[in-house]
Amino acid sequence: MGLSVQKPKYQAFQQDEVAVKKWREQDYSKIVKQAKKLGADIYFQDEAGIRSDYHSGTTWAKTGKTPVVKTTGARFSLNMISAISPRGHLSFMCVEAKVNSKVFVEFLKRLIYKADRPTFLIVDGHPIHKSGMAKNFVESTNGMLTLFFLPPYSPQLIQTNL
Repeated sequence: MGLSVQKPKYQAFQQDEVAVKKWREQDYSKIVKQAKKLGADIYFQDEAGIRSDYHSGTTWAKTGKTPVVKTTGARFSLNMISAISPRGHLSFMCVEAKVNSKVFVEFLKRLIYKADRPTFLIVDGHPIHKSGMAKNFVESTNGMLTLFFLPPYSPQLIQTNL
C-alpha cells in the first residue's frame, strides 16, 4: 500500500497561515533590509529545557520481555536560552532556574555585551519577551537592541530562516 512508519511533524492548529506567509515574504525581508542599512546583526532566539526524568523513544527487547532502563531517582532540570545568527554566531546561557523576565534580560545583556553595532533579535510571543522588564531594558540600550516578534505558534520560522 506504500505505507511506512514515520515520525509526524506537529503543528499548532492555532497557527495563522496568512500571518506566517506575510512574515516570510514581507516582514523578514524588511528586517534584513533594515539590518543592512544599520549594519546590525540578526539573531533568532528561543528557550529549551531538559529534565533528568524525561524519557522519550523506544528500545529493543525480546517480545513479551519489557526492557528496564536503570536511571537515577534524582530529578533535576536545566534550561537554556540561546540565540543564533544566520552566519552561525551562537550565544547561549544555561540556568537551573526557570527562564523568566529576569533571566531573559540577563541573557540580553550578555548578547549585546561589547557589541559595536546594533543587534536585531527575533523572538516568539512568550510573555517574558513582552514583559515590562524586557521592554525597559531594550529601551535603555538606545537602539543597540531591537526585538522583532514571530507570528503566534510559528517556531518553524526560526529554523527556515537560518
